Order: sequence, then C-alpha cells, then structure tokens
Amino acid sequence: MPRVVPSQIVEFVDAHFPHARSRLEYVVDAQFKGSVSALLRLVNELSNELLIMENTEYNRFVLSVSTIDSTLGLQTWNDKVHPAAQLDGRKLGDAITELRACLVPLPDQQIPAPTADLQFIKDAPLRESIRADIAFANQALSNAEWKAATVLAGAAAEALLHWAITRKKASEVEGARAAVNSPASKNPDAWNLDGYIKVAKHLALIDDETEKQADLAREFRNLIHPGRSARLAKVCDRGTALSALAAVEFIVRDLS
Repeated sequence: MPRVVPSQIVEFVDAHFPHARSRLEYVVDAQFKGSVSALLRLVNELSNELLIMENTEYNRFVLSVSTIDSTLGLQTWNDKVHPAAQLDGRKLGDAITELRACLVPLPDQQIPAPTADLQFIKDAPLRESIRADIAFANQALSNAEWKAATVLAGAAAEALLHWAITRKKASEVEGARAAVNSPASKNPDAWNLDGYIKVAKHLALIDDETEKQADLAREFRNLIHPGRSARLAKVCDRGTALSALAAVEFIVRDLS
C-alpha cells in the first residue's frame, strides 16, 4: 500500500474541495459523500510520526477529523430536505478547511529519531525545518550524494546561527557586526554564512573550534557555484560533506 503523506492529502482536498484553499464558507452535502469518505481514509492512513504540531494545532486537527467522521454518519446530512442538513454541510466544509490548514506546514518525510532534537529552539515549525535539513543531509551522506549533503548541512548551520543571533538584542548584534567589520548590511536576514559565523563568534555564541569548522563548511558550501568550483579545481566529496555536518554538530553543541 502506498505511503500517505500530508502534501498528498492537501492535493486531494484542493482537487475535490477547492473552497478550502481560499477558506470560503461552503456547504458540503451528500453529493460529496464519496470524496469525504476518501478524504477520511487518507487521513486515517497518515503516519503519526508526520503529525509534528504544537498542542493547539493538534487539537484543531483532531477536532476537524472528528467533525468529518461524525458528520458522515448523520442521517440529517444524507437527507437534503432535512432542515439541519444545510447546517451540517456548512460545519463539514469548515472542518475540511481547518484540516487542510493543519496539514499544509507538515513534512512529507519522517525525521529520524537520532537527529538532534534542538529543543533549545522553542519555535516548533522552525525547529522541525532545521531538523529536516540535518536529517536529509545525513541521508544524502549515506547515499553518497556529496553535494546535497554539503549544501543541506551548510543551510542548517546558517539557520542555526541566524536563530541564535536574532535572539540577541539589536544593539548587541550591531555592536558585534561593527566590531568584526562584516557583513555590510545591518539586517541579519540579509547576511550569508560568513557574516553569521563572525558575529556569532564575537557574541560568544560559538567557540574557536566551532568557528574554524563552520568556516570550512562555508568554503565547501561555496563549491556549489560552478565558476568557483572550476577555478579552485575542487568538488564536493565525502570529506566536504562530513566537514559540513561536523560544523552543524559543533554549532548545536555550543547553542545547547
């Protein structure tokens, strides 16, 4: 049996209940019973490991699924002339809209348990996004996909340092940026990995060892640019992938 993932269910909803994407009020009556039953089956086959949500979001998800499930069994919903049918159909439409909203941010791949949990990042969607990059970088390493592993690890390092720096007071960040004379922009969102490394080190967010390892990861990540790779006669290989992943581990250690 094919594995059901969140994006697959969102795609199904968009095809059969297009009102849900635009969040318009909509009556889902008995003519949609087959589509609603199929939707509920897909949701029931969704792996629990992919339901990465905060408590409030998970409560919304459970309520929407329960509403869909209970409405399917209502005789009033199946009887179009029943006075309550319109109300039941409107509740069902709202439930499908809520279900879609809960599923849209979810990943389609389970993040392996050994991947750093990053519990110091309280923003759950951001935390899981960075964990996904780390997990997929490790997966790419296992598959001998050296460039993918190097790039994804570099992206995770960049995201971790950006998170840590932006939690500091703006005045501290600006003081550190001025002290290291880089990067040019005062907006941390516009920096590259080099800027994050220098400012993070000045703010004592990372130690000397981590700075050196992260700087190596930065150099290797730049090899994704064909011109630079040709000019330096270097390519991403197992060494660059391992080095970039090591930088991520060092950064996680320091930030923890």
